[in-house]
Amino acid sequence: MAAIGNRGTVTEATGFDAAADAQKLRGAMKGAGTDEAAITDVLAHRTIAQRQRIKEAYKQTVGKELADDLSSELSGNFKSVVLGLLMLAPVYDAYELRNAMKGAGTEEACLIDILASRSNNEIKTINEVYKKEYGKTLEDAVSGDTSGMFKRVLVSLLTAGRDESDKVDDALAVQDAKDIYEAGEARWGTDEVKFLTVLCVRNRNHLLRVFQEYQKISGKDIEASIKSEMSGSLEDVFLAIVKCIKSKPAFFAERLYKSMKGLGTTDSVLIRIMVARAEIDMLDIKSQFQKMYGKTLHSFIKGDTSGDYRKILLELCGGE
Repeated sequence: MAAIGNRGTVTEATGFDAAADAQKLRGAMKGAGTDEAAITDVLAHRTIAQRQRIKEAYKQTVGKELADDLSSELSGNFKSVVLGLLMLAPVYDAYELRNAMKGAGTEEACLIDILASRSNNEIKTINEVYKKEYGKTLEDAVSGDTSGMFKRVLVSLLTAGRDESDKVDDALAVQDAKDIYEAGEARWGTDEVKFLTVLCVRNRNHLLRVFQEYQKISGKDIEASIKSEMSGSLEDVFLAIVKCIKSKPAFFAERLYKSMKGLGTTDSVLIRIMVARAEIDMLDIKSQFQKMYGKTLHSFIKGDTSGDYRKILLELCGGE
């Protein structure tokens, strides 16, 4: 029942007792009013695997689904965090993707955040879960909801075919950098397929070398070129891929920062990252956040949220 990563703020609770936790949650919802602090106390300090055991114990002793009971007792952002915490990682990703495409309009940022940052295995599992839960393939859903080159990049990412070896082919890296340069900076108009072929298929170490070579050839960082050559969701997805290749924690730190800076908070982004990364790499995201913005993630969340929602996010953030 260990955490799914080893750089998370949420780690396995010692002396874990699923039945006792289930009773605590039951007690928190009994009678008038709900004890949100007790719910936070349990769920923010258990791994996903431990939460699955609590769900089983709850169903055994109460005869109802824990998620259903919590859903009817809670509301708003706090409810979104709690329900997210109860799901297995690929189930949560599939659920978020589904919500991003439900109804009118599409939350492209969600599609990008998830598909640009997950490993091949993670994407394969998300594909399986999506089909099982929603009766259609994720590729069909994405294809029906997006268009043009943006759609093609997402479909490519969904094939989960990125090379995951650490082999660097020097000659190919130089060629790749040239191809991208010639497809963008060096011509009128941009041949986006060349970017797709390199950025969606090559392995991480190889791409880091490609980015170095690109800098030599063009005198520009690959990110600067993408910004000047592209726009809209296509620009966003290519930038996300490049940033995730360079450093996933830095990518998520920037997404968190942008979700909270300025007026208003993009809660959907804040919640999704805090829930999804809590037991994977939240420690690294926090240190990157501090390095990049000179403030703690903790202080940002504290200043930008309130009530029980703030409390549970701060617990997931794990201290200053």
